[in-house]
Amino acid sequence: MGLRFRAGVATTDTDYGAVLLDERSGDYWQLNPTAAAAVRLLAGGRSVEEAAERLAEEFDVDRSRALSDVQELVEALRSARLVAP
Repeated sequence: MGLRFRAGVATTDTDYGAVLLDERSGDYWQLNPTAAAAVRLLAGGRSVEEAAERLAEEFDVDRSRALSDVQELVEALRSARLVAP
């Protein structure tokens, strides 16, 4: 289960991660490189668990920490109403 942004949410890669823009409200969120990588994996169809596994390997972090961080990111995106239901 991946992640799909709702209509009106634009993503742009930056030199330091990515930016998400809610075109309706004008609000934006800056993502650090790790969060940007997680969003790319999730938007590419990876599950939370698969994304966490890849991030743990790529950034040399504990798998449980990576999983917790990805879950927290997804919850924040949902709370901000950036993702489709």
